[in-house]
Amino acid sequence: MNIVVLIKLVPDLVEELTIDDSGTDLERDWLRLIINEFDDHALEQGILLKEQSEGQVTVVAPDTEGVDDVLYAAAARGADKLIKLLGEFEQGVNSHALARASASVVQELQPDLVLTGVQAHNDLDGSVGPLLAEFLGMPYVGYISGVTVGDKKSIARKEYPGGLIAEMEISLPAVLGIQAAEEPPRYVAISKVRQAMKTATIEEQEIIELDSSGGPTIGRMFLPEATERATMIEGDEEEVAAKLVEIFQELGLL
Repeated sequence: MNIVVLIKLVPDLVEELTIDDSGTDLERDWLRLIINEFDDHALEQGILLKEQSEGQVTVVAPDTEGVDDVLYAAAARGADKLIKLLGEFEQGVNSHALARASASVVQELQPDLVLTGVQAHNDLDGSVGPLLAEFLGMPYVGYISGVTVGDKKSIARKEYPGGLIAEMEISLPAVLGIQAAEEPPRYVAISKVRQAMKTATIEEQEIIELDSSGGPTIGRMFLPEATERATMIEGDEEEVAAKLVEIFQELGLL
């Protein structure tokens, strides 16, 4: 089983985010990047499948600050091959550009299964998974919380609202958007990561041009503006309902 996992780094929302002078991007000089949470689950699911089927896991990531550490950590967790995409990724790229850049590299690997996080909090033009599947000509299923593989087929467990779970049979090769791995992403000690730095090799693939067509053009970014328009309504159910009706009437909604 040849498994490819696509990961990317995203801004850490725990840190304070600042908009740059252009007003169309984040200030990136002090921006802290971490692995996208859902991509982390995709990586864990890939390693679990490798352990179950004796496959090989290749991790592909765009070159941004800190990506080497993330790739070496992936090797310490069980990834077999590490590929870093070289290009103008530092200032951020949209999902269309990342999917196109990844597709050419992934296609050469001839994977049986491609895993990626179902979404990321900086996806403004859709998640990478379905775009990548389109460029590769493969089927795609998202919001997956469990995967088993067989002879040229995969069974994906997909979650729906209301606690409903469906199992879908998918012909391979395919792209799956992982929402949650069957087990939480494993912790690896720093000592194992340092050992991986000495033994693992990061292969570099240069991306000559990034095609962002199909994505949005950002006209302005701004922080939420604080206001004092919130009104707390007190009282029992009938008093609250009466007050709401009065407010709606004043606004001309009733």
